[in-house]
Amino acid sequence: MDRIRKALDLAREERDGVNGAGETLRAFEPKVVVPKVVVPNVVVPISTSVVYTRTRLFSPAAGLLESNRIVGASSLDSAAGAFRMLRTQVLQRLKEHGWKSFAVLSPGSEDGKTTTAINLAISIANDQRHTVLLVDFDLKRPTIAAKFGLTPEFGTDDILRGDARVDQCLYHPEGFDSLVLLPARAPMEHSSEALAGPRCRELVTELRERYPDRIVVFDLPPILSADDALAFVPLVECALVVVAEGSTRREDLLRSMELLRNTPIVGTVLNRATDAVSAYR
Repeated sequence: MDRIRKALDLAREERDGVNGAGETLRAFEPKVVVPKVVVPNVVVPISTSVVYTRTRLFSPAAGLLESNRIVGASSLDSAAGAFRMLRTQVLQRLKEHGWKSFAVLSPGSEDGKTTTAINLAISIANDQRHTVLLVDFDLKRPTIAAKFGLTPEFGTDDILRGDARVDQCLYHPEGFDSLVLLPARAPMEHSSEALAGPRCRELVTELRERYPDRIVVFDLPPILSADDALAFVPLVECALVVVAEGSTRREDLLRSMELLRNTPIVGTVLNRATDAVSAYR
């Protein structure tokens, strides 16, 4: 894990510069260790003031959520505690800058980016001050719907083609208060062009501005696997970078941070850490 931590520090220093005392010149970017654990999922519906009229409701299978390492809304395990810590730090940074959305990115495809995006969205939705919209813009390999056991009729790919409206593509997983999914239905050809196009720009503006208390979380393809993420990041307010111990290579992280040099980074997540401490209960 020291290899990843050193790479994180070096990446920030090389991207942002340090002063004569060796202190980083930009604001502190939190690193949160997310332990690799798989525990039984417990989903307990709770009362909510959110009334879903046009959003479609579905019931995820608890066993599927567990196998996909999705933390339940009422879970008290160490992973849930880590995501609550991450949620607090991310929300503080968003509030500090007046941001309402962020993208979840990673250098490679095996870093746990989508699982982190889902669990962080769930944790933010548990904060009663916010509702959350989780958007699947990984149009090369969309997986959010499958991780919830959902087969959407329409998705973000259809919206970007002009074949569907936003309200036709929204899904609420029962048992996860204040969380709404905007999944992708299928992989999309010429996805980077679609993500950089005017229709996507209009969609992002609509998603951010429709509800004042909504936090929008965008799940994007890995930075180094295609140009999709780089095509889209000019439309986001900030990004969260996920790396994985034993998976992310130092040179890939440094290259990713260089490519994101014009994108505000709210934090970095070290995923699958082997020496993570247990959460305080």
